[in-house]
Amino acid sequence: MITQPSQDTKTNDIAAQAAQKLDGAKEQFSAVVKPSIDALQNSYSQVRDKMVKASDHTVEYVKAEPVKAMLIAAATGAVLMALLRPSRSSRERS
Repeated sequence: MITQPSQDTKTNDIAAQAAQKLDGAKEQFSAVVKPSIDALQNSYSQVRDKMVKASDHTVEYVKAEPVKAMLIAAATGAVLMALLRPSRSSRERS
């Protein structure tokens, strides 16, 4: 008489196979994703470093040329206000 494997044994075998396949998928996923994560971290570091340098240069410039820096800031603010403020003629048309 041949005995059938118990339901528990079948369930354990299926669970073991699923775990094995999941581990394989996890390794493949890590192999594909890790280089991308590393590249993003590297790019982030480079951008952060450039922003810190730009900020430092800006502070140095403002210290060296405070009047010129204020005039540039005022002119930039005026241009932005002119661009962002809706014109009267467009409101009058409505």
